[in-house]
Amino acid sequence: MIFTGTSGNLSTALYLASIIELSIGRPITRVQITALAWGVNILSGIVNTFGTRAVGALSAFNLWWTLGGTVVLVVTLLVKSPEKNTGTFVFTDYENFTGWSSKTFVVLLGFLQAVYTLEGCETAAQVAEETSRAEMLAPLAIISSIIGSWLIGVVYMLALLFSIRSISSIQATGFAIPIAQLFFDVFNDRTDDSDNGVIGAGSTKQGKSLTFMCIVIIALAQFMAAVTAFAASSRLLYSLARDNAVPTAHDGFYKKWFMALNRYQAPYVGVWISVIVGCAVSCAYIGSPIAFNAILSSAAISVMLSYLQPVIIRVFWPNSFRERGPFTLGKWSWPINVASFLFTVFVCVLFVLPTSHPVSSTTMNYAIVAVGALLLLVVLGWFAWGKDTFKGAVRTLEDEEAEEAEGDVVKETYDGLEKVPEKEKD
Repeated sequence: MIFTGTSGNLSTALYLASIIELSIGRPITRVQITALAWGVNILSGIVNTFGTRAVGALSAFNLWWTLGGTVVLVVTLLVKSPEKNTGTFVFTDYENFTGWSSKTFVVLLGFLQAVYTLEGCETAAQVAEETSRAEMLAPLAIISSIIGSWLIGVVYMLALLFSIRSISSIQATGFAIPIAQLFFDVFNDRTDDSDNGVIGAGSTKQGKSLTFMCIVIIALAQFMAAVTAFAASSRLLYSLARDNAVPTAHDGFYKKWFMALNRYQAPYVGVWISVIVGCAVSCAYIGSPIAFNAILSSAAISVMLSYLQPVIIRVFWPNSFRERGPFTLGKWSWPINVASFLFTVFVCVLFVLPTSHPVSSTTMNYAIVAVGALLLLVVLGWFAWGKDTFKGAVRTLEDEEAEEAEGDVVKETYDGLEKVPEKEKD
């Protein structure tokens, strides 16, 4: 989740860089983009320091911002586009810039961007412990976020495809993020890449203003979404410490440190660890975007593998979950999990395949190397200390203790559970 948030914050930085480039008329350096990413990471940490209420308010605002922003983007693109593309172009045109000759493989590579939008959909589960009626609201939030993203994404994508002026211009863009070139071309009626790399060439005052507006709408939505990823990662670090699943968790001091809450009830240590790691990972973008992309790709695969673990249990050991909660798929549970298992395995394989041909040191997909290194660290960590310290999720109150606790006040402490007898009434 830290890498997911880092990826979102770098995307925000790229949008901010495009705004700057539109203003100054030239590209900015990778060092400057990384500095912007650091600033966005730190701002995400500040917001998360104010706790769940602040993140919840921001998420609620982002819902309406995204819905309203999508309407503004779609209407603006369709109204201001000098000429609309045909339905044949939108639904049947095939463009291949990968170098691979297989149309099927190229189409399958298109799944990667679509699957990326699923990352972070489980954030509601990460903060479930801080939510009332989480047994119903958390799964509903996950499902509604996926359905909502799909609906909004389809409408937005259709607007882009009907309005796009020149694919070659987008390929040759000088903007930090290519979508900025699409907006610029639409609002300034540019249909070629004759001004390759010259940002702002042939623009009008209205065209630049509309381009600026569209980039700002997306940048703010991207930032607010990335904030929730850091919220999830901080809660995950808190849970790992509580359950003795981190190397220092057996030490009472470090366990309390990881689990410390500020006055806003936010696990601030996890928040700022997320920020520091995010800033460190962003530095890879300075030296090699290839290395940075490998890190993010490995993060995407790792997230998908984490989603896969409970699905595997449900598919191969369906009777292991005998007790069902108030939210259940009923008889459709097993077939849906089988479909989920097959799709996730298929996508994870796609994530490690090279996306360009011929394959060279600069076009190789190094995600498999990063994932392999991560799995190796996990295995070594398990045998070095995990098998002795991690015994599963910590229960704050056992059922039998609850039955014996009638008339008692049960208090959770860092070292376990202790009973505090009620004061006898006078």
